[in-house]
Amino acid sequence: MADNVSSLFRNTAAHSPSMAALTREGGEGVGPVDFCIPCNPYFPTPAMFEDMAARLRDIITYYPSSADTITAELCNLLQLPPQCVAMGNGSTELITWIDHLMVRESLAIPVPTFGRWTDQPMETGKRVDMFPLQESSGFALDLAQYAEFIRARGTRVAVICNPNNPDGGFLHKHALVQFMDAMADLDLVVIDESFLEFADAEVEPSVVQEAMLRPNVVVLRSLGKNFGLHGIRFGYLVANPSLAGRIRSMLPKWNLNSFAEHVVFMLKEHGAEYAQSLQQVRRDRLDMASQLSALPGLTVYPSQGNFLFVRLPVGAEGTVVRDRMLTEHRILVRECGNKIGSSSRFLRLVVRPQVDVRRLVSGLEQVLYGTRRGAAVPELSTGTSYSSGTAAVDRLVGATNGAGMQGLAAQAVGAGGYPGLAAAPAAGTGMPMPMPAAASAGPQPVPVPAAPMPAPMQVPAQMPMPAPAPMAPTPMAPAAQTGPTPPGVPARGGLTAAQVRGTTGPGLAPAPATGWPNAQSWPNAAGMGQAG
Repeated sequence: MADNVSSLFRNTAAHSPSMAALTREGGEGVGPVDFCIPCNPYFPTPAMFEDMAARLRDIITYYPSSADTITAELCNLLQLPPQCVAMGNGSTELITWIDHLMVRESLAIPVPTFGRWTDQPMETGKRVDMFPLQESSGFALDLAQYAEFIRARGTRVAVICNPNNPDGGFLHKHALVQFMDAMADLDLVVIDESFLEFADAEVEPSVVQEAMLRPNVVVLRSLGKNFGLHGIRFGYLVANPSLAGRIRSMLPKWNLNSFAEHVVFMLKEHGAEYAQSLQQVRRDRLDMASQLSALPGLTVYPSQGNFLFVRLPVGAEGTVVRDRMLTEHRILVRECGNKIGSSSRFLRLVVRPQVDVRRLVSGLEQVLYGTRRGAAVPELSTGTSYSSGTAAVDRLVGATNGAGMQGLAAQAVGAGGYPGLAAAPAAGTGMPMPMPAAASAGPQPVPVPAAPMPAPMQVPAQMPMPAPAPMAPTPMAPAAQTGPTPPGVPARGGLTAAQVRGTTGPGLAPAPATGWPNAQSWPNAAGMGQAG
């Protein structure tokens, strides 16, 4: 079974195998305990599942209503104007259309992050400017430095995930609004709030209301993650009527399925249960972080998502830990070596109920330390021989540093490394840039115009955002090739277990409890408090 499981991970590129594939491979008809897929474990309620099961025949037999009908019901629930909303068959469908319709030449994104924000625009030939988050600062995004990076590169579209996936980093609303206004001259600013409803660092953290008033801002929201229904592909975006209408006009009339319709129309009766599920996930996150932080050598990073980003002890290799946890303990974890800007030393672990967390901690103890808790961490050197890097995306990045398919077409990448790139700079100096290879190295990559990236700097906490003055990119001076670019960002520093215990993020304090909605109310568009 171990070889078959490893093969499943090898063949899934940027993502983990589906639960259906793992269940089939297990041969027992039951999937593993899932710490990989970031899904709300407390919603829908058992009664809601029973209701869907009872109506299964009708749901799958008949056409759904039009997307406009389903969107109107969702907007009525969240008190959003329908003309400012577009619903998609999962957030990835909306990301695809954003790329096709609104990304003309370049997109900036902090890494590591959700893989579709890097690979989707590269697949359509756009330049992707990747701003590396530093482990030494707990993967926190410095918006002032990110803005400088965007100006130096001349990027036309900026993306921020809040909270970020996989690390759970969080940005306060006032800082995001300031950033949006500083980037008012860009083609587009996207704030991906797919995991925001799990945050508790701020009572009203969403920028959906601000996005509707601005000409170039789109907010992306998820439903499958929050409602615990990844299999029902539905999500939505919020923007001013012009931007939202542009996306909506490209979507098929029946791009939403009957399951999505049924869930959206039953939600109004279950607002209280949904709010309670979010509260429980937030409590579980603190408890899970505390238990994991007690494992020797394991670093847990503060998170505002429904997952925790952890660095394995020295000597532990993520693919080995992942495969052993699955084959020996039937626990599925997310090894992050195939996320650009991360490495195989990191896992993303989804927040789950305490009974499952105890099983996770027990399994990690056995895999990492043997039978003796706190024993010396073994060097796990007998694992798989394959790379955990994404097959398609790593080839693109290796050949073009995010220049997209056009750059890849100009250079065939060999199996032995990444020709045409200089060695990676020290941590904190930015992602490596394309360099001309020696004449004997074969076909040359297409040069990507770029300005030197800003070195990290100490920025005061209240430093104002740069004014929206566009800066044209300047060509980067050629440099000699010094070797292949190693994958990921070098691991340096990080937060200790003591620093993460009881915290929700650097400088963040949990928001005060606001009470539970009554049975007839529903959380507002941000999932916090009550609507209306």
